[in-house]
Amino acid sequence: MFDIGASELLVIVIVAILVIGPKDMPKALRHAGRWIGKLRRMSNHFRAGLDEVVRQAEIEEMEEKWAARNKDIMAKYPEASTPEAGAPDNLLPNEMEPFSSAGEVPDADAAAEAAIERAAPVKAPEHSNEPPLPLDPPHAGKDA
Repeated sequence: MFDIGASELLVIVIVAILVIGPKDMPKALRHAGRWIGKLRRMSNHFRAGLDEVVRQAEIEEMEEKWAARNKDIMAKYPEASTPEAGAPDNLLPNEMEPFSSAGEVPDADAAAEAAIERAAPVKAPEHSNEPPLPLDPPHAGKDA
């Protein structure tokens, strides 16, 4: 940014010592450092604001592209729930039937017994009271 060489820096230091004096030099350097820090923070804040504006503009541009693409797709496939529009054939069942008619009341005891039988765990053959199933006899040979 600023191209200050060693000779130019030496001239600045000599002039500063002569004008400010060696006694007040540390105070002046501290004050100058604070101002430089403030300038850097302001420039970083400004740069971050510009980056955010650019990012928001890019996001809006992408949203416009996506909206246009979505509009094209919706125009091409107006009803996505019909097989002609590209939906699977088995998306919706042909008929919906209730499990039981409204007037028919199933036998509650029989339904409960059936549910218990379905939910009951099955014992392994070695733990049941039934005799084990006979094993297949070994085959004498493949040709026999």
